[in-house]
Amino acid sequence: MISDDARGGADERGGTGLLGVRRRVAALDGEPAVSSPAGGLTVIVVGLPCVW
Repeated sequence: MISDDARGGADERGGTGLLGVRRRVAALDGEPAVSSPAGGLTVIVVGLPCVW
């Protein structure tokens, strides 16, 4: 989990940062979840498969 203390409202369409994260996670067969309400924290949670 990654979070920040910025103003929130992160949008994948407005730049390459979150889109890059999504692409890198997808390359590892992972699943990203982004929460970024306006005025709140941006939180990114990434689920990755684990092979034993």
